[in-house]
Amino acid sequence: MPLSFQDALGIHEQALQVRSRRMELLSSNIANADTPHYKARDLDFRQALEEADTSGALHLRTTHATHIHAEGQGGPGEALYRVPTQPSLDGNTVDPQLEQAAFAENAVQYQASLDFLGDKFVGLKNALKGGQ
Repeated sequence: MPLSFQDALGIHEQALQVRSRRMELLSSNIANADTPHYKARDLDFRQALEEADTSGALHLRTTHATHIHAEGQGGPGEALYRVPTQPSLDGNTVDPQLEQAAFAENAVQYQASLDFLGDKFVGLKNALKGGQ
């Protein structure tokens, strides 16, 4: 019976890619908290995972025949603009406390996915060795 890493690891590979992309966006938001007219962005994690195809790659969807094919460009999922809870006078939509909380939550979830994958690899290694 052939070993398939996609079957063994499940969606966790894509989850790491999406969490990594979200970490980049959130850190960019935090870094630009004082930049006038900066618009905070974030990912819809659930939607990004649903867009994962069977080969494990995350892709962009085109909704019209004239859209440019963007395979291999950008990261997984589509970055959306966040609706501000309290818009500032300078047009910046970053709420530093909200961004820091989202960053911390994403970091914990990223680490949990890494730990889960590590345990999966240990299990696969033990299975290949014969349970030693």
